[in-house]
Amino acid sequence: MEVLKIATAGSVDDGKSTLIGRILYDTKSLTTDKLEAIEKTSKQKGYDYLDFSLATDGLVAEREQGITIDVAHIYFSTPYKSYIIADTPGHVEYTRNMVTGASTSQAAIILIDARKGVIEQTNRHFFINNLLRIKDVIVAINKMDLVDFSEEIYNSIKADFEELMSKRDYQEQNITFIPVSALKGDNVVNHSKNTPWYNGQTLLEHLEQLDRKDIYNTGTPRFPVQYVIRPKTEEFHDFRGFAGKVYGGELKVGDEVVALPSETRSKIKDIYYYNEKCQTASRRSSVTITLEDEINVSRGDMLVKIGDLPTIDKQFTATISWMDAKNLNAGNKYVLQHGVNKVLARVENIHHKINPDYSGIEEDIDSLKINDIAKVTFKLNKPIFFDAFKNHRTNGSFILIDAQSNSTVGAGFIS
Repeated sequence: MEVLKIATAGSVDDGKSTLIGRILYDTKSLTTDKLEAIEKTSKQKGYDYLDFSLATDGLVAEREQGITIDVAHIYFSTPYKSYIIADTPGHVEYTRNMVTGASTSQAAIILIDARKGVIEQTNRHFFINNLLRIKDVIVAINKMDLVDFSEEIYNSIKADFEELMSKRDYQEQNITFIPVSALKGDNVVNHSKNTPWYNGQTLLEHLEQLDRKDIYNTGTPRFPVQYVIRPKTEEFHDFRGFAGKVYGGELKVGDEVVALPSETRSKIKDIYYYNEKCQTASRRSSVTITLEDEINVSRGDMLVKIGDLPTIDKQFTATISWMDAKNLNAGNKYVLQHGVNKVLARVENIHHKINPDYSGIEEDIDSLKINDIAKVTFKLNKPIFFDAFKNHRTNGSFILIDAQSNSTVGAGFIS
């Protein structure tokens, strides 16, 4: 079954957790004990309704304050798809958490409070979705029940957001507007009688009909080798396979490939999916590949098609989302992990800081603080093989690791 990863975004108290709880409730994805706990806690708080945010806000501090602090991953399925929803916090100080939650998502839901309309945080959340090349974005205008399901207010917010869309640099995004009430359930899973002026799909209907070609950014195939398989059995004495996951495109038996960094050539002999032979390795499939020639390929190497080589270099410029309490300064050294490869990287130059509310850039920056986003140049101790992030989300991204603490301190997207 197809798995769709979704990131949520919205300002504080826009109703992200309530929306997710409502989806779980209306699709009957909540367990009996969880539903009983929600009913009990809602009564204890004096509510005359079910507080669906309790289905996702798992931390004690989240339940006490009624806000989302950390990224929560929620899993549920329908007869058509399986879903993983990243419930990300809306606070400015947790921007890094939203980047983390959205970095592996194929679709996003941006919530807007119908009473407040488009605010600064809306700009920030749309910027991050644009930066991360999220292809399908649903703008859920929430709490319509608190504005009497006004079509005029809905159209006004839609017009404001469309003005924001004109500032983006990723034009291939599909933007869908849906008026909802997460608390009451209007247009979330079931159509609402309160919005006769809205003829579009419900939120879940839209997610159900999303096609892979509409949500995955296409690109040339990249096959980073994660493991070399050499069975120690008589039956497979001469077997030498390369296990990994296909990104960006598909590979077929007979394709001429180049092994990086050695740049030696061969052809794909066989493709194994578990213990079955296949003719094609589709995008995002985990397979084992054998080659016709005995060339030297190790973990961390990459197989690519001849004529579709990535950039091979020891220096590049990238957009960085800084996630650590310790500042990033020019000259600092980090471990840069790109796929399965780890190299040493030095910060050569901080070009400028990017304001994620679309208010421009700040130049003459000598350091980055937590949650800052900036354009930075790195110099590496050995070459890596990469693509621009806009062309290849997987091969154009990396993380930075503090060598002393072994903590992930930043995420990068290659220009």
